[in-house]
Amino acid sequence: MYGWDTLVLLRHLLEEKVSKTAIAARLGVSRRVVHHWIATGQLDRDLSSPPSPRRPAPRATKLDLYKPIIRERLATYPELSAVRLFAEAKAAGYSGGLSQLKAYVATVRPRPEPEPVIRFETTPGHQAQVDFARFQFPWGVRYALLVVLGYSRLLWFRFYPRQTMATVIAGLEEAFAYVGGVPAECLFDQMKAVVVADRRAEGGTLLENPEFLRFAAHWGFRIRACRPYRAQTKGKVERPVRYVRESFVYGRDFLGDGDLDAQRLVWLDAVANRRVHGTTKEVPRERFERDERAVLQPLAPRPYRALVLPPERECRATRPRRTDAPEMPPAMHVEHRALAAYAELVALAEEVA
Repeated sequence: MYGWDTLVLLRHLLEEKVSKTAIAARLGVSRRVVHHWIATGQLDRDLSSPPSPRRPAPRATKLDLYKPIIRERLATYPELSAVRLFAEAKAAGYSGGLSQLKAYVATVRPRPEPEPVIRFETTPGHQAQVDFARFQFPWGVRYALLVVLGYSRLLWFRFYPRQTMATVIAGLEEAFAYVGGVPAECLFDQMKAVVVADRRAEGGTLLENPEFLRFAAHWGFRIRACRPYRAQTKGKVERPVRYVRESFVYGRDFLGDGDLDAQRLVWLDAVANRRVHGTTKEVPRERFERDERAVLQPLAPRPYRALVLPPERECRATRPRRTDAPEMPPAMHVEHRALAAYAELVALAEEVA
């Protein structure tokens, strides 16, 4: 029996009234073979689509007897490693290799359903989300502290040299002043300046930094923290990090920290908070002014005064040395002596004179 394409061509040539002699020459067979195809009903089959390829029967392997055991063990303990299952199968009499067992385990291991990410929207004035993002500039590393109002998506951020509690406090006070009020709560990641320990996974509680608790009480907002490895609950500020990186920082030239801050303020008011947001389909500034500004809590009458917070050290920018600059002469060593030593030298000079 010949292939499907040969039979299709044969039927086509017969429908075109081509002689059997010419068909045999075209197909490279004898006339007797052509007559045989016709006589045995080869052309009566359904030739509308090629037959599905035959799959070879699976070959027996040394692992076949132990597959039910492996499936049962994984059904009870889905995180068992292939190495552990190999040891158990080997103890039961398996004489094959580890690679074969690992390949099989990869196909039958139960996979937990991915935890759905539920988008939740907050009411106006209820929540702000806060996070840091690291940026590399020619003069050094800077950390952007980002604050996003959950309802309107109004954005504020500023670059700082360090990720300290003093930075978070100063940044939040400036952010509150920028939006003209204070949200009911602020959501943080596992930020060391805010969270001392998080034992909620073991049935415990969240332990906040006492100094930061005092700061939150001064401004009147509640502290909320994402559970470890659950940063998707902080998505309203995670996406602006990429937005700032791609839309503001990338492709721009900055002369230093002062120029960076000046361009930041212009970009926030003219671009970031004036664009149509992809989720709300509204302009953040317009949504904020219409629904959120009036429900924010009032600003504190004065800035927060820390109890034990040390003052921030000044961060000096490091600039790369120009390759075309002339080499500086080596530093001169100046010898420091007590004043008595100079008096002895003067007396000695007078004696010599």
